[in-house]
Amino acid sequence: MAKSKNNAKKVSCISVPSQKINSLSSSSLHYLFFSPKKPSANRFFGLKWYRSSRFWVLALFLCGFPGMLKLWYTPDPSVPFSPDPCVTSQSQLQESFSNRHTRQQLGLVSNDERNGKNDQEVGSVNARELKFEVGFGSNEVKNESLKGAVDFQGRISGGVEEDSEFWKQPDGLGFKPCLKFSGEYSKESELILEDRRKYLLVVVSGGMNQQRNQIVDAVVIARILGAALVVPILQVNVIWGDESEFSDIFDLENFKRVLANDVRIVSSLPSNHVTRRPVVENRTPLHVSPHWIRARYLKRLNREGVLLLRGLDSRLSKDLPSDLQKLRCKVAFHALRFVPPVVELGNKLAERMQRKGPYIALHLRMELDVWVRTGCHPGLNHEYDEIINQERRQRPELLTAKSNMTCHERKLAGLCPLSPLEVARLLKALGAPKSARIYWAGGQPLGGKEALLPLTREFPHFYNKEDLASAGELKPFSNKASLMAAIDYLVSEKSDVFMPSHGGNMGHAIQGHRAYAGHKKYITPNKRHMLRYFLNSSLPEAEFNGVMKELHRDSLGQPELRTSKAGRDVTKYPVPECMCRDEHDDRSHE
Repeated sequence: MAKSKNNAKKVSCISVPSQKINSLSSSSLHYLFFSPKKPSANRFFGLKWYRSSRFWVLALFLCGFPGMLKLWYTPDPSVPFSPDPCVTSQSQLQESFSNRHTRQQLGLVSNDERNGKNDQEVGSVNARELKFEVGFGSNEVKNESLKGAVDFQGRISGGVEEDSEFWKQPDGLGFKPCLKFSGEYSKESELILEDRRKYLLVVVSGGMNQQRNQIVDAVVIARILGAALVVPILQVNVIWGDESEFSDIFDLENFKRVLANDVRIVSSLPSNHVTRRPVVENRTPLHVSPHWIRARYLKRLNREGVLLLRGLDSRLSKDLPSDLQKLRCKVAFHALRFVPPVVELGNKLAERMQRKGPYIALHLRMELDVWVRTGCHPGLNHEYDEIINQERRQRPELLTAKSNMTCHERKLAGLCPLSPLEVARLLKALGAPKSARIYWAGGQPLGGKEALLPLTREFPHFYNKEDLASAGELKPFSNKASLMAAIDYLVSEKSDVFMPSHGGNMGHAIQGHRAYAGHKKYITPNKRHMLRYFLNSSLPEAEFNGVMKELHRDSLGQPELRTSKAGRDVTKYPVPECMCRDEHDDRSHE
């Protein structure tokens, strides 16, 4: 393995813009090389060829050849990453990264262009005649295609063959959903569904995916207490200002129907309970057990009839009895279905992505509030860093990362979102072809479209919901962040490969959903261990790619036992409580 070396020597070079060379006409070049010379009395050693124009052309070529080599050839085979992971001026790094890989991957064309050339014979073409069309935001960015010869069999002449292994799905080991509850659970259900005395009110907060997690726990808590659950109240999101109610996002009738044998769901309190003063709990401790919940609330709930809980995020323990874990899965994967209009549009967008083959979904965490909360810098420039720092100074409560760590320390600890440059390089190292179609989910990145250029240069077929949907299709969901997030969730869940740039509620929910659907490929970036290789400027690209594949060999969505590590959420790791293998499957005995 190559090790990083500090090079004390600084190499200076002069770059000649290609535009300047291209601007010279053929007549100008002819005049430059073949301009008439004044008669001279000197005869160079008496040789007549001294006055020949061919001699001077050859001399000029020989003199300029070393300089041309210096401009064309880069002795360092590595991508020029800064030794400081919180570097704030990455525009030069991004340009260098893009230019370097442009030279290395000569002749790449997109699947779109291949499909459009069916009438042509299979053979080499001049890629100068081809163009990429990049779907990004509301604008179409067009770039000249790369030089080189390409055939339409998907093989690159003199370049890198597209890695079909990238689309290969992990071995699910025969695990399938199985939510078989115990006999005792079924007996308890009869008593719980007949009870008309106890009611649970909950107020859930945060973004859509955070609210989703709290609703799952609310159903389980209602079951533990034997109470009916009033349809959860969604608190207005302080960041997005979304005032959507439960029935605006989730299919309420499906929610009631799926849980009909587990918990009684009511739309509102009955009239004889409305005037009662509820037991209010605003500060439930973290990771409480079912025993704690019963000891804390049951006596008062029996007396008052109504319990109001707020702030349920991570309050209920992740380690519950098997039946309650199954109930969690039943709520997350079956009961919480989005409303039909959202499902319809989400499915449409996924179908549009699938029309030309498999696609990748990325959840990019690059919004201003993400940088503020994580205590990290996006690596754009000092102006954006100052915006983030100012926001943190004004609202220190938003910083969720360890406040005693610097940005550099957080980055090295794997606590920061991946930058677009890091996402691009990781995908390339894992074998994603340049022609891969990518759907990106997430809010508007800090720095706008320019912040994503390192990624769109390497993967031109880059789309979000605004690119795929018409203005009329998205209009019913405008100014409703929760519904927009729901659309992103559906398109991401249906992708062939999913990768988040940073952990979060959406990434965790999709990881569990894809596992429950048969362990579809899900790349978990190993940020803590891979960053030092990103910073090693002496590491050859082939070796870097091999290291990345090895680091992520077991992080591609393979089945993982929830019980192998304490505190794992069953809705993220549904094996073994919610998924099992056929007894006749040979792998079940391994």
